[in-house]
Amino acid sequence: MVALALCLIVALTSACATRVPTPQGLPAGTAYVSWVFMTGDADNPDRDFVCQSDPRTDCAIDASRSGAQSFSDLHFYFHSAGGETKYDGTTTIGFFEGSSGPHTAPTSVIVRKGESMTNQSVTGIVTSRPGTYAVTLALTAVVTDTGQRQPIRQSVQVIVK
Repeated sequence: MVALALCLIVALTSACATRVPTPQGLPAGTAYVSWVFMTGDADNPDRDFVCQSDPRTDCAIDASRSGAQSFSDLHFYFHSAGGETKYDGTTTIGFFEGSSGPHTAPTSVIVRKGESMTNQSVTGIVTSRPGTYAVTLALTAVVTDTGQRQPIRQSVQVIVK
């Protein structure tokens, strides 16, 4: 648990990535979350691409091993729904190392009016136990100006090998 607390880094910044996954065919004003998962080591958890939301690709990550911990950096992109959009709920990551089960964190993100998106990144140590784990977003997006609410439910299966 201490290792998870020391290695879990959460950063909230305005998105400026060069390649943010965007689903095609969504109606204007639709709130959505896209994502990219990366892996590497303690020096660079963003070294290798693992998977992304759009187009959806399979997610497989190497397990941590004795003397060779594997790190993963998960990038979530919260997209505007036309005006200031607030996302609230939880993000659960099942494959981070920890003895108390999946890591669940409250998520509260605001995409300011005039911005197209905001991102949040979470970094942690990959479990040493191979298996299939879920990353789950259980959020509600609210457009501040109109009060329009939209549930966002996503579950991503990650294979740790």
